[in-house]
Formats: sequence, structure tokens, C-alpha cells
Amino acid sequence: MKKTYKIEVDCANCANLMEDTTRKVAGVAGATVNFITQKMTVEFEEGQDPKTVMKDVLKACKKVEPDCEIEF
Repeated sequence: MKKTYKIEVDCANCANLMEDTTRKVAGVAGATVNFITQKMTVEFEEGQDPKTVMKDVLKACKKVEPDCEIEF
């Protein structure tokens, strides 16, 4: 399952770092972050609850950029 979320990210480099970090979160099969459109697309592994996984994604992204926000 793929879902797209609105994300606040300050620079293209941070977007790349968040993309890499998100891919390492348990339950995530793939991820892309688009700095220009301020959107994150996450592909979840089979049987994963997107809301639960996204809480972990947000925690991981806040380590990259503490003021990051993801609407989910």
C-alpha cells in the first residue's frame, strides 16, 4: 500500500536525508520525499498499519530535522 503525506521540510538535502531515514524504518518498503511539492510518498510492507509506522517515521525524520512535520 502506498500513501502520500504533506511534509514540511526546509531544504532539498534534508529531504534526501529524510527519504533515506524513512526507508530504514520497520514496516516501510519504500519512500520518496519531494522538496518542491513538500510531499512524502511511503510504500508500506504487507500487513503494516500505516498510522503506527508513520509515528516511527516522524520520530526518525525529527532526528534529521527537529522542526519537521508530517500530516497523517
